[in-house]
Amino acid sequence: MYKILIADDEQKIREVLREYAEFEGHEVEEAVDGMQVVELVKSNTFDIIIMDIMMPRLDGFSACKEVRKISSTPVLMLSARGEEYDKLFGFEMGADDYVVKPFSPKEVLARVNAIIKRNQTKTMQNDTIIYEGLEINFTARDVKVDGEKVGLTPKEYDLLFYLVRNKNIALSRNKLLEAVWGYDFFGDDRTIDTHIKMLRNNLGEYRKFIVTLRGMGYKFEV
Repeated sequence: MYKILIADDEQKIREVLREYAEFEGHEVEEAVDGMQVVELVKSNTFDIIIMDIMMPRLDGFSACKEVRKISSTPVLMLSARGEEYDKLFGFEMGADDYVVKPFSPKEVLARVNAIIKRNQTKTMQNDTIIYEGLEINFTARDVKVDGEKVGLTPKEYDLLFYLVRNKNIALSRNKLLEAVWGYDFFGDDRTIDTHIKMLRNNLGEYRKFIVTLRGMGYKFEV
């Protein structure tokens, strides 16, 4: 499941794309102009932004440029114009792909899947993941909160990394014990709860990404 931001001043286009995206199980938020896009990106984490070029207050090109200052979220541009200049300019502003109207919603969703998979592959190659002000480098075993390095215990690192690598997946306490502590660990559920509490304290406001699943366990939700 992806979290998608659809930005277009035409309600019908937003409705059609939302319908197809939600049918595939994705979560969708909407924006009607570029200013709203920038504000939403400041306070939310999206897997991709589908954004029209011709929008009021702030056009798609300008919004994409502003988004790139604060986020590396992939951007798929929509436009009624198919000139090569527009496409090249969009790529210069930081867009990842470009679809010309009128379009097939199925094609847009296919491109969304392709873009996100490419982005995930790139992230794995760089071995660094950023969610808002939380930066995680798996190879260096570094975690930074708003640019400041956070000192975690070895098990806190292992627990966070496992949660992140399995983001948006519900993980039981037993599963976390087996994955992080090993099958031969003689402990109980309170071991997980204690380490989650310490981990959350170290992550500050980004503790919000670690969601408690009552009666079951936890998941890293973005």
